[in-house]
Amino acid sequence: MQSATPRRSAVGQRGPVWRALVGVPLVAALGQGAVCLPPKGEIDRVSRAEYDLARDALERRDPRQALDHVARAVAADAANADAAYLGAVILLGFCSAEEASSDCRYAEAESYARQALAADPDHRDARNALGVILVNEKRPADAILVLQPLADDILYGSPEKAWGNLGWAQLEAGLPDQAIASLKRAVAAAPSYCVGHLHLGDAYRSKREHAAARQAYGRALEIEKGDCSRLQEAYLGRAESSIALGQPADAAEDLQRCQDVGPQTAVGRTCAHKLQVLKQDQNGG
Repeated sequence: MQSATPRRSAVGQRGPVWRALVGVPLVAALGQGAVCLPPKGEIDRVSRAEYDLARDALERRDPRQALDHVARAVAADAANADAAYLGAVILLGFCSAEEASSDCRYAEAESYARQALAADPDHRDARNALGVILVNEKRPADAILVLQPLADDILYGSPEKAWGNLGWAQLEAGLPDQAIASLKRAVAAAPSYCVGHLHLGDAYRSKREHAAARQAYGRALEIEKGDCSRLQEAYLGRAESSIALGQPADAAEDLQRCQDVGPQTAVGRTCAHKLQVLKQDQNGG
C-alpha cells in the first residue's frame, strides 16, 4: 500500500505557534470557539483567575506564559476541565509549529486532555483533542475508540471534526475504506472543511485511486477560507497523484506552489527535493 502524505501535527501545521492555534488544520481538528469560560461558581476562584490569564496570554500570542497559567489553574482546582483542555490545545500548537521542538510534548498534552475528561466526561472538545493527540502518538487504534463515540454523538456541535479525525485515525490504522466513508461524512457535513478533503485525498491515494485523490486535493485547495489554499500537503499529494497519472507538468506546478508557501517547512523541503528530481528526470538525468 502506498503511504499517505505525512500529516501535520494535530492536524497540525507549520509556522508560528499562534497560527497553529487559530489556523486551518488545528482549528479544523479541535473546533472553533471550543475554549469557553465555564459558568461562575463551578471552579475555584484562583483557578478561574489563572484560566482567564491563560486566555489573555494567548490573545497576546504568548503560549508559553499561557501554559504556565494553565498549570497554576489546574493545580488550584483539578476539576477545571476547561483549563486542562486549554493546556492540551496549547501543547498541540507547539507540536504543530515544530514537532521536533522540546515544547512539543504529546504525553503532557494527552495528560491534560484526560484530566479534562476526568473532570467533565461530557467535554466533547477535550475528547476530540484526545483523539487528535493519540493519532499523533501513532496510536490510531486507541484514537478510533475515542473518536467513534464522538462521531456518533448527535449533540456534538462539530460533527465534521469528529468524522474527519476518525477518518484520519482509520487511515493511519490501515483502514482506507473505512476512512473514506468517514471522511465523506465529514465533508458532507461541512463542504468547506478543507482538511477533510485533504485526508480524503490521502485515503484515495493510499488505494492508488489517483484520479479521485487529485479531485479531493483540488477541492481542499479551492476553498476560500483561512489557509486552505496554502495547504502544502495538498499540493504535495496532488503532485504525487499527477506523477502517478503521467502528468509531470501539473506535478511540477504543484510542487513549486508547495515550495513557495513555506520553503523552510519539512513539507516545503520535501516538495523542493521532489521538484528537483522531477526536473532532472524531464531533462534526461
